[in-house]
Amino acid sequence: MDWLQIVFLSLIQGLTEFLPVSSSAHLILVPVFTGWNDQGLVFDVAVHLGSLLAVILYFRHELVRMSISWAGSWRAGSLIGALSDPDARLAWWVLLATIPVCVIGFIFHDAIESGMRSPIIIGLGLIGFGLLLSYADWRRRSGRSEYQLTLKDALLIGGAQALALIPGTSRSGITITAALLMGMSREGAARFSFLLSIPVISLAAGLEIVGLVSEPAAIDWAALSAGVLLSGVSAYLCIHYFLAFIKRIGMQPFVVYRIILGLWLLWVFW
Repeated sequence: MDWLQIVFLSLIQGLTEFLPVSSSAHLILVPVFTGWNDQGLVFDVAVHLGSLLAVILYFRHELVRMSISWAGSWRAGSLIGALSDPDARLAWWVLLATIPVCVIGFIFHDAIESGMRSPIIIGLGLIGFGLLLSYADWRRRSGRSEYQLTLKDALLIGGAQALALIPGTSRSGITITAALLMGMSREGAARFSFLLSIPVISLAAGLEIVGLVSEPAAIDWAALSAGVLLSGVSAYLCIHYFLAFIKRIGMQPFVVYRIILGLWLLWVFW
């Protein structure tokens, strides 16, 4: 890998991981249009680690409170009573909402990897789920935060997250869409989506590391360090400015981008 490829892929991963535009779609399309060789599993782990560190750093205060309250919920005499603590409840909802994508991903991983990564499917996913995001953003009725979610809300959002296994969907996009349809505020929907990314990215990186153990490869430490740093910084800035942006303007600019990119892909590859 040359440095242009390292910088470009790191920034693409960091920026698109948390924007509702599908990071997997962009990473799949990069070699299609650049002719670059596959960056390899080691580098994939590095850029995902950068994104993971960014979201953990950004939500570090919330995560400390959630972890302490979640641990305390196990010691409480009644788990139902312990869920009256909003931080413990949010921690439980994040964990439970992660289950559907783990189950679906385990069952259908090979089928998705082998048969659903074409530019046509990406284009259709960008357009279809982009229109759904547009509808959810326009029709939102209340302003609930992530701390006001119910168990039913969390499971429905978690079920929607499993759709992100389809390239072009966007994990953040589909979870934000579902959360808006549940009556959450834009910022609350985005914050819950970002918290959901922590176990998902951790599990994805863990699977990639398992692949590395079974297929050891030479390691370019300079490239990996740059990947972690660039993806981490870009992801952190993306989270910060995205939350400020959607409070004032909403999701429609991202919808327009998705539709334009999707239509272009259909025009080129159909």
